Amino acid sequence: QVQLVESAGGLVQAGGSLRLTCAASIRNFRSYTMGWFRQAPGKEREFVAAAHWSGATTHYADAVRGRFTISRYNVENMVYLQMNSLFPEDTADYYCTADPSSSIHVEVRMYDIWGHGTQVTVSS
Repeated sequence: QVQLVESAGGLVQAGGSLRLTCAASIRNFRSYTMGWFRQAPGKEREFVAAAHWSGATTHYADAVRGRFTISRYNVENMVYLQMNSLFPEDTADYYCTADPSSSIHVEVRMYDIWGHGTQVTVSS
């Protein structure tokens, strides 16, 4: 069964940190580019970060670069998003996603597999 399961969202004060995790049940996991997107209430889903299969190549949205770090542990089919210096505007549902291509994309349509999301709320 192909699935992505996110966890470790929650409520945090502005300036705080959270580490999201994503457990992937995907055959040939290491061949996928893995990404994180987020969707705030009333807004479209937007790209946050992505990591190439090796984890050595990553890409970030301008809004999170320098504060968020994506990483992956292929041995255990895990993906992480370390979020530091959180702002109230980071409040959103965060989704783990997988792209079967070998390139990093920022478009929602390029990602085939999606988790159900985990909620992150940053209070001011």
